[in-house]
Amino acid sequence: MAKSPEKTAKGDTKATAKKAKPAGGARGGITAPVTPSADLAEIVGKKDLPRSEVVSKVWEYIKKHDLQDAKDRRQINADAKLEKIFGKKSVSMFEMNKHLSAHLTAPKG
Repeated sequence: MAKSPEKTAKGDTKATAKKAKPAGGARGGITAPVTPSADLAEIVGKKDLPRSEVVSKVWEYIKKHDLQDAKDRRQINADAKLEKIFGKKSVSMFEMNKHLSAHLTAPKG
């Protein structure tokens, strides 16, 4: 006969008690707020945002200004603002995040 898991004071098993996350949750990785550079702030705004929000806002800007290449939708043809960030006229959607990372810093404090 299998043993039943030990119960804690609250009735949870030890395994579930260990997996519980602290209240409020940790903010790290893609959800950690980052500060955009002055050039990137022209597109996404000046306030600190999670990296995922920055990428989302850049894509909104690309689509709003029709900057995806007509023949190869994976290529982004930079306008003057995006060229400051990318450092060249055209980048693939896969290398875009690498260029964005250079314009993001962890907030001080």
